Amino acid sequence: MSGSYDDSIGVEVSSDSFWEVGNYKRTVKRIDDGHRLCNDLMNCIHERARIEKVYAQQLTEWAKRWKQLVEKGPQYGTVERAWCAFMSEAEKVSELHLEVKGSLMNEDFEKIKNWQKEAFHKQMMGGFKETKEAEDGFRKAQKPWAKKLKEVEAAKKAYHAACKEEKLAISREMNSKADPALNPEQLKKLQDKVERSKQDVLKMKEKYEKSLKELDNATPQYMENMEQVFEQCQQFEEKRLRFFREVLLEVQKHLDLSNVASYKNIYRELEQNIKTADAVEDLRWFRANQGPGMSMNWPQFEEWSADLNRTLSRREKKKASDGVTLTGINQTGDQVPQLNKHSSSVSVQSNTVQSVQSSYNPFEDEEDTGSTVSEKEDNKNKNVSSYEKNQSYPTDWSDEESNNPFSSTDANGDTNPFDEDTSPAMEVRVRALYDYEGQEQDELSFKAGDELTKMENEDEQGWCKGRLDNGQVGLYPANYVEPIQ
Repeated sequence: MSGSYDDSIGVEVSSDSFWEVGNYKRTVKRIDDGHRLCNDLMNCIHERARIEKVYAQQLTEWAKRWKQLVEKGPQYGTVERAWCAFMSEAEKVSELHLEVKGSLMNEDFEKIKNWQKEAFHKQMMGGFKETKEAEDGFRKAQKPWAKKLKEVEAAKKAYHAACKEEKLAISREMNSKADPALNPEQLKKLQDKVERSKQDVLKMKEKYEKSLKELDNATPQYMENMEQVFEQCQQFEEKRLRFFREVLLEVQKHLDLSNVASYKNIYRELEQNIKTADAVEDLRWFRANQGPGMSMNWPQFEEWSADLNRTLSRREKKKASDGVTLTGINQTGDQVPQLNKHSSSVSVQSNTVQSVQSSYNPFEDEEDTGSTVSEKEDNKNKNVSSYEKNQSYPTDWSDEESNNPFSSTDANGDTNPFDEDTSPAMEVRVRALYDYEGQEQDELSFKAGDELTKMENEDEQGWCKGRLDNGQVGLYPANYVEPIQ
């Protein structure tokens, strides 16, 4: 045989090399991916900006709510100021996070958007100009080499087919020699066919080697042209990668508040405010303003005189004005609808003022009032839900029994401000429209759809007294329920 042949040679082995025909498309696709990555980065920054905005809003709402609670609560003095410093910190940090949100959207987001518009140019027929230029450049560089490669593949296929035919002819000739029935003329034909097959193999081999040599000669130019187009794509991608690095560094600077001077000052000021809290100073202030240090007009002997005006009783003094303004704590829940259990400015009559403002006398006998101290405290909590530093207490006193909330007549009669309303009311089954979580001990908690029993009608502040199915009795907002038809 003039050439060797193996059946496995005809099987083409797939290659993932860049130099294979058509494998440049991955480089071209990278251009389209760059445009998509710009969109992804913009979406990423936009979501982070939205998070910064929501966080800033939550900080502001938290600071506003707790500042009101602390200012109206029982805390006082330097510790109160230290506590409120946390709310001031939250408000300042909220402003910084809003600035971060603005920087992300107005600077970083817009910068990417403008760069993308300048780097990628859309075509009328779809796609990008840069993608088409890279595709055309690779196709032009690869076309001559691909044509010669096709010729090599055809020559190789023809050569392998000739080798196969030669092998088959030799095999038939060998078999015919062992067959006595075969005449010499037929044997001569088989021998001629073997000779022609050998000549065809030599001819196909020569052609195959020639085409392969031409392909080898064209390969350097092919590689040079492909490298040139590839470098152009690399330069374009390098611009994108450097731009992304630059943008990410700017985003990092906008997010890193630790390097912002005002951010450091916020917590330096917060620490100073907390350290200024002085327990001794607060105790001294409370002693002077709420304790034994307060001044007192002690009773003194006074001569009777007809010219002196009669001392007004507490009830008459209260009648001199239309009403008394009470300052209460607003209920700050997230439930809908919202209402205030204790109105921040409510005008009431004198007997109502006495029932809300008066505190029980810890030195009065239980027999005189008809109730224990703990019962008085429970009733007081129902009228005043939370202590207020601005809450006023009665300082005058009258010996008129009708005006004394702690007299035996009031304690045992119907005018005791601490006795629960015993007026009969028809119980009605109602259903909850919304979820409600009790803010105080005397309030009920329920879920939307729960059923309960209304025991008393709505009062002036919009509250009803009711009873849950488990027997718990308490208050709830009237507009949170509806009667069961």
